[in-house]
Amino acid sequence: MTDWQPATGQLMTRWAAEVTPENTWQMYPRPQLVRPKWQNLNGLWDYAIAPVEMEMVHEFSGKILVPFPIESALSGVKRALLPDERLWYRQRFIIPDEWGGQRVLLHIGASDWQTSAWLNGQPLGMHQGGYLPFQFELSPWLHAGENELLIAVWDPTDTHWQARGKQVLKPRSIWYTAVSGIWQTVWLEAVPEMYLAGLKITPELDSDSVLVQAQLDGAQAGRLPVRVTALAQGMPIASGEAAGGEVLRLAIPEPHPWSPDDPYLYDLIVEAGSDRVESYFGMRKFSLGKDAQGRMRLCLNNQPLFQYGPLDQGYWPDGLYTPPSEAAMRFDLERIKALGCNMLRKHVKVEPARYYYDCDRLGLIMWQDMPSGAKEVGELPSVLINLFGARRKDHNYRRAGRSTPESRQDFRRELQELVDHLHNFACIGMWVPFNEGWGQFDAKEAAEWLAEYDPTRPVDHASGWYDQGCGDCKSLHVYFKALPVIKPEMKRTMVLSEFGGYTLKLEGHLWNPQAEFGYRKLATREALTEAYLELLEKQLKPWVEAGLSAAIYTQTTDVEIELNGYLTYDRAVEKMDFERVREVHEGLFMNGED
Repeated sequence: MTDWQPATGQLMTRWAAEVTPENTWQMYPRPQLVRPKWQNLNGLWDYAIAPVEMEMVHEFSGKILVPFPIESALSGVKRALLPDERLWYRQRFIIPDEWGGQRVLLHIGASDWQTSAWLNGQPLGMHQGGYLPFQFELSPWLHAGENELLIAVWDPTDTHWQARGKQVLKPRSIWYTAVSGIWQTVWLEAVPEMYLAGLKITPELDSDSVLVQAQLDGAQAGRLPVRVTALAQGMPIASGEAAGGEVLRLAIPEPHPWSPDDPYLYDLIVEAGSDRVESYFGMRKFSLGKDAQGRMRLCLNNQPLFQYGPLDQGYWPDGLYTPPSEAAMRFDLERIKALGCNMLRKHVKVEPARYYYDCDRLGLIMWQDMPSGAKEVGELPSVLINLFGARRKDHNYRRAGRSTPESRQDFRRELQELVDHLHNFACIGMWVPFNEGWGQFDAKEAAEWLAEYDPTRPVDHASGWYDQGCGDCKSLHVYFKALPVIKPEMKRTMVLSEFGGYTLKLEGHLWNPQAEFGYRKLATREALTEAYLELLEKQLKPWVEAGLSAAIYTQTTDVEIELNGYLTYDRAVEKMDFERVREVHEGLFMNGED
């Protein structure tokens, strides 16, 4: 075993002790498009930090554990990357002999923000974005024996307009430690000259069918047929052929619907030429419809379903954006499910693909935010406008921190890439392009585009603030005060997309013992439990009866100095009586449409 230790952190989870360079994030990273020939490059890399204007480095400072961001303890470095610096990585690898004659692709799950790569001194290209996967082809520059890979990353964090979620250089209240560089798995893949580059899988429950569209890459792509086979419990149930790029409709006999109570998944095999990939899908339908009382509700499989779960930031004290392990990542989801919740909202972050795979398998509906971004323009005016209930139009690009056309174009590009990337996952039940006015612009146009581009999911166009009267949801955030009386709309459904945020400070489980943030402070676990249950019974239940379709409590875990989680930040303590909480959740919310 390599002699390596994490850096000293303010707070660590129990999974951190199990992390080694040899076992770091070793599972296959792309469950919707699986091939057997791949090589994981996670582990110890050389690293250097240099001035941003330096075009190349030749000397390295030490070792960094990939895929943990450099600011995290588990990277082994724990050092902030400043906007006038560039982070460099170096790794050497050997291609397996059995990959001879095939194309070799370099995949990076996510790297924040502007990433350039070289192989054996040859430039591979540059990618801009901090949350989505990208790839470079290595084949023309590969050597027999050892190859040298260089990667350089520039991250301006909150000094620029790019998507960054809650990352800031100076953390405070609800704004957290920045994440820079590689933070998801880096891996190699061998593919044929002509290969299946992507799949779009769209279930149509009403027609007992699934649509499959395969994207091919290579000289024969335009002439090669694609064969698709759907399987149930390992047995073929439907098959067909179509040309690359064409949509194939497969009839699914007596489809078994996917739901939180029964997260049934079908397998899929796709073949083209010598290439073969494995995938899966769930037969389900997200929509809006009226309940027996004529109130507009969120529906799953044509039946009203009240959706309840937490706001989830996806932060870890030891890995920041990157969970210590796959087991740690699943822990959060399993605890949410065990609490009697049927959904969660992924807040201004995109997780590794295996996270959504786990949601598919566990039966957790996912509301997916687009990571927010914009050049900082000041929070106080926006907060005050919202508190006084003013409706503000969102076409003032300067006020939104979107003065440049480049910033707006980049947002639209990344939103489309996000939808494309997550389209196949059964769990995705809502798109949330904007949150609380953070960089919000032209939300009506974004909602209309989403509805046309992906008509299979509802859209919460403006979560919390600056409603533009469009989309599928009237979306409210309520903190610091009692829930007001709601008036259901005729065409949209009502959702409480953030509320609660009750705080309990537990010594020994704090990121910063000298600071705390929350919306209502409680002194003991018992007091927090009683206050939470009272909030649900006396305030939320009347909303459900009045037509509320979903509610999202803040939040899964504490995050840094924000102490309002169901769990402490280190995931060591359940801050409420989970048995009592689960009973109330299941009794009130899982059948909230009745």
